[in-house]
Amino acid sequence: MSHEIDTDATAPNRGRRRFLKTVPVAMAAGLATPAFARQQPAGPPPASGPITTSVLKDAEAIDGMHYTDAEAQMALRNVNDNLESYDTLRKVDVPLGTEPAFTFRPYMAGKKPTGASTRNATLKVSRPAVHPGSSLDSIAFAPVIALAPLLESKQVSSTELTKMYLARLKKYGPPMNCVITLTENLALEQAAQADREIRAGQYRGPLHGIPWGGKDLLSTRGIRTTWGAKPYENQVPDVDATVVERLRDAGAVLVAKLSMGALAQGDVWYGGKTRNPWDIEKGSSGSSAGPGAATGGGLVGFAIGTETLGSIMSPSSTCGVTGLRPTYGRVSRYGAMALSWTMDKLGPMARGVEDCALVFNAIYGSDGRDTSVMDAPFHWNPDVPLSSLRIGYVQSEFERAPANLPEARRAAFEQQMVLEKAALDVFRKAGAKLEPITLPDFPARALTYCLDAEAGAAFDDLTRSHGVDQMVQQGPNAWPNTFRSSRFIPAVEYIRGQRARRLLMQQMDQLMSTYDVFISPMRSASLTITNFTGHPALALKCGFDAGMPQAIMLTGRLYDEATLLRAGLAYEQATKWHTMNPDLEKTLKLTD
Repeated sequence: MSHEIDTDATAPNRGRRRFLKTVPVAMAAGLATPAFARQQPAGPPPASGPITTSVLKDAEAIDGMHYTDAEAQMALRNVNDNLESYDTLRKVDVPLGTEPAFTFRPYMAGKKPTGASTRNATLKVSRPAVHPGSSLDSIAFAPVIALAPLLESKQVSSTELTKMYLARLKKYGPPMNCVITLTENLALEQAAQADREIRAGQYRGPLHGIPWGGKDLLSTRGIRTTWGAKPYENQVPDVDATVVERLRDAGAVLVAKLSMGALAQGDVWYGGKTRNPWDIEKGSSGSSAGPGAATGGGLVGFAIGTETLGSIMSPSSTCGVTGLRPTYGRVSRYGAMALSWTMDKLGPMARGVEDCALVFNAIYGSDGRDTSVMDAPFHWNPDVPLSSLRIGYVQSEFERAPANLPEARRAAFEQQMVLEKAALDVFRKAGAKLEPITLPDFPARALTYCLDAEAGAAFDDLTRSHGVDQMVQQGPNAWPNTFRSSRFIPAVEYIRGQRARRLLMQQMDQLMSTYDVFISPMRSASLTITNFTGHPALALKCGFDAGMPQAIMLTGRLYDEATLLRAGLAYEQATKWHTMNPDLEKTLKLTD
């Protein structure tokens, strides 16, 4: 089950709320423009029949209007003319990820980010000492900031490190069901190249020789990219995604294509449910299910996930890893599966804040392919005192449980609140001056039909060809039903929703003009709000409840991941949670 983000059982739109609570908290990201990404209809779509006045009158229930008989009769010609246009355009071969002729911008008028990208600048990070011992498995959970010095000093080779992670992927990957494709040959080639370069004094930086895993919606040339869905099980792209290219250029080693909820929803793919490294009986949440599980389980050095409505935050929380959801338009989505062109985002999932900073430093910035990406600098300064930052917290969400919360859930909920309040105390002791804030009073959840409309458009050919019938999940909250029902969302309502979204963006812009960062529970309404406004967020482990990791969420200003990560680092340095890892032998019941 995906991480629960809604606790208001009395709010309107109950069906949508239930949908958010159980499955699509974890939707995914990306913009796929490569030619390989084409939907193959099973046959020509049926021609649209003529619309009669009775059909038009029935449609009034959807658009909320009432037409007189004369008005309905007059409209028939235009309505039927439009049907011919629809049929004409359906015959045009549109690659699945082709971006619509509009681009979402999260910044307000007059606030376009300025300054050139500083990508790949040298970052000041810690270099904690780790000692491999007799088995490299002893450093499987070490963060990148600890692994990089071992590689740079040649104490450990990339080939040795890669073979260790490949062995763990082979051993633990199947019971966790978090690997779709093991890229062993490529990984060993890249590791050998890294070793040659490091020996020759050609060290590329802290990601050089580090094994990583990618969510299986990132295209990889000559290696299948399945999107976790049966209809695309054998899809092999002819290009690499931009993030794959950039991590390769940084010297990182791709060891696996990791599982994802089918077409970026939940943690169930065509091979089954991705399991949690802390409890094999639980799922890993999604849709970045594999990246969360593999990073949390010490099967990769770090991973790349994607988020549309919670797909980095939720599995990071559930699997106990640190996840960074960058500002919308910070990281190119070229070569990644498209779900929602105005919401999709890519970001790192790692074992610490500084690791997220290192990976983000390698992947952000314009690539000349994804027109949503804006260049802006990443000024990382870990020495900025917390007392100099304006930090808020969503007061109401730390003070009381919802009045309508079922009694069976109340004890667990209150325990979560104990951990969340303790996290606030950590910030205060670290020097932060926390100020209570209130989120915009806006029905953000009502905007989710805009996401459905975009997703339905992205997979329209698959729906019309009945290719969605091949997908594993076919229930009322699964994509096939959402794709079908999305066709009944009027274009006027979609555009109205986007206009209302602009109002929400203005309200958030006003709030963030006062604060650098604000803190909220992971279940907060801020998760939904900030996915629509495009603000960056950070998931941080804040303790354990019944043996499972819990997390808080930090939200930063647009294009200011540096300050967001700085605040997160202060919390991490004052706690032990990020150093605590699961015992996979025990979790997966491989030993008594």
